[in-house]
Amino acid sequence: MESKIDLHMWNFKMLAINVPNLLTLLRIVLIPVFIVFYYLPNTWGYLITTGIFIFACITDWLDGYLARRWHQESRFGAFLDPVADKLIVVVALVLLVQSYGTALISIPALIIISREIVISALRELMAEHGSSKKVAVAYVGKVKTFLQMTSIAILLSQPHIISSTNYIGVVGIILLYVSVVLTLWSMFIYLNASWGILQNAE
Repeated sequence: MESKIDLHMWNFKMLAINVPNLLTLLRIVLIPVFIVFYYLPNTWGYLITTGIFIFACITDWLDGYLARRWHQESRFGAFLDPVADKLIVVVALVLLVQSYGTALISIPALIIISREIVISALRELMAEHGSSKKVAVAYVGKVKTFLQMTSIAILLSQPHIISSTNYIGVVGIILLYVSVVLTLWSMFIYLNASWGILQNAE
């Protein structure tokens, strides 16, 4: 019995330890570092925090590309990758809401986080019914993610004060709201594709 447990643990470790999965795990490990630098009381804190977030965004693309390129796709990676993405985005949004302290940032952040919860629950339900492909990431979802991460990176890099003279910050806010529109649009697409199963009483 013990040897079987050891064998399963070994298989799990071999499954988890590959470059794409290590990049995904690195994104999660960097979250506490990200938070610490965010609260540093100087300009360098902004820059380092932004750099960590951009690095996380790059590894988000890179781990998927390498997994496909090197044929290292796994269920563990498929599970962990979206978790890592959502964690870094949600943490960044919560920090921005706390720093800016205005509904202008809080409302889109709330919509984005709420949408992620809804779609995560929907994907779990669809997986139980063997219909995961109906809620696979669509093109609009990819554009939404790009604009979302770009806007967050811009807002992280700026002094956390809303000002019409801070043109870079204004661009970040505009992109955030565009990403919110796409967030709601993509959610509607997923809900519409799943409506048949959602209406099923069984």
